[in-house]
Amino acid sequence: MKQYIKIFIALTIFTQVCKAQETIYPAPEQKGTFFITNATIHVGNGQVISDGTIKVTNGKIESVGSNALTGTSRVIDARGKHVYPGLISSITNLGLKEVSSGVRGANDYDELGDMNPSIRAITAYNTDSKVINTLRSNGILLANVIPQDEESASSTLITGTSSVVQLDAWNWEDAAYRMDGNMHFNMPSMLARTNRFAFFLNPQQPQVDPVKAALDKVDKVKMFFKEAKGYLAEATHKQTNLKFEATKGLFNRTQKLFVHCNAVKEMLLAIDFVTEFGFDVVIAGGSESWQIADLLKQNNVAVILQQMHSLPQTIDDDVDQPFKTPYMLQKAGVLFAISDNDGTTRGRNLMFNAGTAVANGLTKEEALSAITLNAAKILGIANRTGSIETGKDANIVISEGDILDMKSSVITNAFIQGREINLANKHTQLYERYKYKYGLK
Repeated sequence: MKQYIKIFIALTIFTQVCKAQETIYPAPEQKGTFFITNATIHVGNGQVISDGTIKVTNGKIESVGSNALTGTSRVIDARGKHVYPGLISSITNLGLKEVSSGVRGANDYDELGDMNPSIRAITAYNTDSKVINTLRSNGILLANVIPQDEESASSTLITGTSSVVQLDAWNWEDAAYRMDGNMHFNMPSMLARTNRFAFFLNPQQPQVDPVKAALDKVDKVKMFFKEAKGYLAEATHKQTNLKFEATKGLFNRTQKLFVHCNAVKEMLLAIDFVTEFGFDVVIAGGSESWQIADLLKQNNVAVILQQMHSLPQTIDDDVDQPFKTPYMLQKAGVLFAISDNDGTTRGRNLMFNAGTAVANGLTKEEALSAITLNAAKILGIANRTGSIETGKDANIVISEGDILDMKSSVITNAFIQGREINLANKHTQLYERYKYKYGLK
């Protein structure tokens, strides 16, 4: 009889842990009040509250401090744990690209043509992506989804608009946190890398100066914006131009222009869009941004560092330059965020990139801000999220250890707008599956 009971229990556990990810449903709207108590609260703005309490009501943070009363509502005891704002991935094609391969059916991040300002990433965002759950189980609760592939160069100059999504939703309408907040421009490379075999492959074809070709493309983009500005200045139009209409937010500064580039020459051209058009510009990439940090600060140009675990931009740079760049930007007063566009980890090492910056000059709270409040400021959502402050959405993560430390970070609870989300994913399910197979506890 005992043997049958053991078999029944084992089968029950196996059935539960091996459910497909499709059975992980979005959490319902949070109603009422609950408290997180006895926690070390990392606010996100540099402040740390020891033995603190957070009061959440109807999805919003009602109060946070060291002496908040709990009453008779639900209480989550976080004694010995650390509480953080939900982490934000500033640059990603999450939900648009499922696997790193040439399988076109798994990719929906690119469009034909040079100028595609009217393309909207949000309408292609797939909330059923298997990658999403692996990010939120690491504390990443929001993401800025962009319409391009960050692993490879794109021939498209203006790729369209990105939107911020929260990572617990039935569809893209539910997921939308801030729609179409940023336009994306791929700056052509200014590095003169000619093909040494070009003459032998086609001796009749004249050699093209790659820098001149890149400058011609930049002029083409500037001409497009000049025409768009003239179009928008007209009171009425005989015909509606969707591409020009899509740029309206850049001119009234409700949108930002994200310029994807790394070299100093390219970033200087990006600053031209500030002085010539008055755009609010953000550098996405910025490997060499430390060299012109004062100029970026002077022009209020923010930077999103996309991949810190990499080699430096040039052979003359220090081998650890990518690790030191965040500290150098912080010292210069440049608003910056840290992101993660590693195609092998699909962005789930975001907090460990920030941890690397701590080992190279930043304080832990400065590094945390780079993946929470700073990111929220750059994405235009700082009034709603990015820090644990009264009135903001209850996007909260609870960790057993330091969330920036790969060894001690273990996420136990996560809340999006007060909704406690399921932290299971395909990885955890396979882990439990094979623990069962080999009889491991």
